[in-house]
Amino acid sequence: MNPNEQKLQYPWADFQPEAGHAHVVADGVKWIRMPLPFALDHINLWLLRDNIDGRDGWTIVDCGISRDEVKTLWEDVFKNELEGLPVLRVLVTHMHPDHIGLAYWLCERWNARLWMTMTDFMVASLWSSRRSQTGGGPGGQSAVEHFARHGLTDPDAQEQIRQRANYFPNLVPAVPAHYTRIMHGDQVRIGGRDWRVIVGYGHAPEHASLYSPDVNVVISGDMVLPRISTNVSVFDYEPDANPLPLYLRSLDGYDGLPDDTLVLPSHGRPFKGLHERIAQQHEHHRDRLAEVLEACAAAPQSTTDILPVLFKRKLDLHQLTFAMGEALAHLHALYFDGKLTRATGADGIVRFSAA
Repeated sequence: MNPNEQKLQYPWADFQPEAGHAHVVADGVKWIRMPLPFALDHINLWLLRDNIDGRDGWTIVDCGISRDEVKTLWEDVFKNELEGLPVLRVLVTHMHPDHIGLAYWLCERWNARLWMTMTDFMVASLWSSRRSQTGGGPGGQSAVEHFARHGLTDPDAQEQIRQRANYFPNLVPAVPAHYTRIMHGDQVRIGGRDWRVIVGYGHAPEHASLYSPDVNVVISGDMVLPRISTNVSVFDYEPDANPLPLYLRSLDGYDGLPDDTLVLPSHGRPFKGLHERIAQQHEHHRDRLAEVLEACAAAPQSTTDILPVLFKRKLDLHQLTFAMGEALAHLHALYFDGKLTRATGADGIVRFSAA
């Protein structure tokens, strides 16, 4: 446990639910854990006891990726944890594959409606249907050209990124044709309780967290995580984006929540210490921005040059694409704040210098 984690409280310590089973974390709230084939090897999903139009059942929050082994684990959950009741609704916090991947299957399996924000529904629908060399998400030829402009010229890395053109549709082969829109400030009635929607930006187009004062629980999705910092990236589909200030401002949306709120994150363990963790995130990014500015003051830096400044460990390809996006997000935050300038060299690579 790192020093920042030690400042948080973990009600269940190192416990994690057994595959195919759930663990009760609050009245009417169950915790499920599904595998992921990445360095970040799991996602937390949630079952909320519900009643819709007089029917008792469950709302599922987030879905896991579309893989047969994950479907099998879901079938075990249905058998072991639904108490003989149906799934009535599938609510997705945002459009990343580990969150929306199996929404189509769950909605069809239970004849349940998908609930999510409009922007993320539309982006997921577009990307899941796009099977081509341009692809959708951080892969394909467009991504190769984007990262090459920012200094990633290694041919092997470029070829691997090129081969990831269908990364998103492989993990999200379909998205339900219909959905119910949720927006910031909405009160979603789930099992006789109101869950307030808190929309955040920077990590996904329109990420939705849910807070219930009745049980003092916030389902934070990927916006607040206990061990790792939320990925905030600039990718090829929005090459001049400035997402880091959006993310940091979005954290203000949790300001009014009580200090002892139980945080249910998508990765890591449920914890208490929400405001401490948010303060840590602000400090983390202040420090990283200072390091990036110092490097750019010493000499012009491409995004690839900044990678070892921000990331001290060896990165696999999946991590590399997100690390490039995150490094560029920090450079853009300083550039759009007037602290850096940028110029494209004769080699076609963009480099940033102190203003």
